[in-house]
Formats: sequence, structure tokens, C-alpha cells
Amino acid sequence: MDILCVCGNGIGTSVLLKVNVEQVASELGMDVTVTTSDAGSAKGTANMNDLVLTSPQLAPELEGTTTPVETVQNFMDKDEIKGILEQYAD
Repeated sequence: MDILCVCGNGIGTSVLLKVNVEQVASELGMDVTVTTSDAGSAKGTANMNDLVLTSPQLAPELEGTTTPVETVQNFMDKDEIKGILEQYAD
């Protein structure tokens, strides 16, 4: 599963989210490839992924993509991330 983590600039909080998504996915036995992006570029690349994770504030910028967009309130909350990923686990 290809997951795109999106934040405002693509180098700060999205990297923190990426690390936590990789850890949680590993715990769930999910095979994932996680990349990061800034909000401006994400709309163009979102459709090349299976799932997009971002903040509630940035989610409206990704409207119109065919890829599911899930919002994460707290990028450091592994339980919140786990709840999202479990919905997509095979």
C-alpha cells in the first residue's frame, strides 16, 4: 500500500507522520511505502497513492482526488494512526 503524508511544506510534520505511520503499519503487519509531500504538490500526486493522510486544515486542498483522504488530528498519536490504518488493512 502506498501512503502519502501531507503537511504545509512537506518537510516537517509530514516526516514525523511518516515515521509513525511506518511504525504502526509494521506493528499491524502491513506492507507500506510512505512518502511525504507539501500541500501544493499533493493534489497532483495523490492519485498515485492508495491513501493520503493529512491534517483537517489541509484536507480541503485535496478535494477532487480519487484517493481516499484521511485526517489525523495529532500526528504523534499512534493510536489515532492505528485506527485509520486498520480500516485499510487487508
